[in-house]
Amino acid sequence: MKFLMVVFLALFGSSYVEAKNDIKVIAFDAFPVFDPRPIFKTVQELFPEKADKLVEVWQAKQFSYTWLRTSGEQYKDFYQVTEDALVYAAKNVKVDLTEKQKQQIMGEYLKLKPWPDAMDALQKLKDKKYKITFLSNFTEEMLKSNLKSSKLEKLFSPLLLSTDLAKAFKPSPKAYNLAIEHFGVKKKEVLFVAFAPWDAAGAKWFGYPTFWVNRSSFPPEELGAEVDGMGKNLEDLVRYMETTSEK
Repeated sequence: MKFLMVVFLALFGSSYVEAKNDIKVIAFDAFPVFDPRPIFKTVQELFPEKADKLVEVWQAKQFSYTWLRTSGEQYKDFYQVTEDALVYAAKNVKVDLTEKQKQQIMGEYLKLKPWPDAMDALQKLKDKKYKITFLSNFTEEMLKSNLKSSKLEKLFSPLLLSTDLAKAFKPSPKAYNLAIEHFGVKKKEVLFVAFAPWDAAGAKWFGYPTFWVNRSSFPPEELGAEVDGMGKNLEDLVRYMETTSEK
């Protein structure tokens, strides 16, 4: 592996290292940091016979609603869109979703825990003087609530970028532009860290250097947008950033 890296640097060397040495801000989607599995575990516990189908329809409708509302300029925040999608999914799969059950499921979005590798990796990145933030469809309230439940507040910039600020969801360029607008940096100075393949593609379309934390081993989208780096967890992100020369 070291030999391959030496060969790579010999061929592409200075441009590769200099590009990553430009990075000042690392902007995360929420899910490379927060583990969403408890949300779906709650659905499984409440509706064991129809949980898989309910989650499938819910997730599909959740993202179609974000994109439709952005395209049609009919914005609602992500928490409300997610709740609307859950109500639709329950009707679609013929589940009798009570108000209490709905609030129980939605409440999981406010108390997520970090992935096991998150805290140490984020600390290492912060120690290297990167500005650490979110660039997420989550509302600011959701981000702050999950940072508190995860005990990660001190590792992140107080400036958290919710797409609420743009009134447009990713992959809208208006959403990705928030890091440039609020941190006063150039595109090449922001590393975007994606969880979903479509988000990785969207960030590359916008022009950000992009690292994909591919925890689910998905194939990349067929959208002509190749990420700059990919790994299974945030420790892989740290190793990726450590291939730069000393900052």
